[in-house]
Amino acid sequence: MRRERRMMNGERQMGPCGATMRHRPFVVRHLAAALFALLATASPTRAVEPNEMLQDPALEARARHLSQGLRCVVCQNQSIDDSNASLAHDLRVIVRERLVAGDSDAQVLAFVEARYGAFVLLRPRLTLQTVLLWLTPLLLLGGAAAYLVRARRRPAGEPAETAPLSPEERRRLAELMGDTPSAPSPRHPG
Repeated sequence: MRRERRMMNGERQMGPCGATMRHRPFVVRHLAAALFALLATASPTRAVEPNEMLQDPALEARARHLSQGLRCVVCQNQSIDDSNASLAHDLRVIVRERLVAGDSDAQVLAFVEARYGAFVLLRPRLTLQTVLLWLTPLLLLGGAAAYLVRARRRPAGEPAETAPLSPEERRRLAELMGDTPSAPSPRHPG
């Protein structure tokens, strides 16, 4: 009833975004087109150029598999298979040349790693260095938690125990406090 009354008074019904209801199909169409454009451009593309590809499909499959495990040194978080950088192109060519020369997958990876370092591997080998790299934050977190637990268990109101004063320290304290008559100090004429 209320809805009908608004429509009869000439008011326009508003949608959730503030647009009038008669413009809603227009907005939905534009949103659908924008979503389609976003999905079309977000699809994964390969940077391997046709002139890089090997004629032998088995060797090409091996090259693609190896390329997906090697990091582009320029892009840093992309494989050389996905990167358009010229260095990634050079690495793809090197991988294919080594495979054509008869190297095994392990030999190709060892060659690239020797030339560019372990950083070039997207999935680095498990070594003492990588274990320390991954465990150090956990060890620091565990140490901080142990410190906090120890700090909470210690009663806050208890003063730390101190050693009793030696006779010389007692005499000096009494002298400083003015409990014993002594010669007037040059600073405090008495």
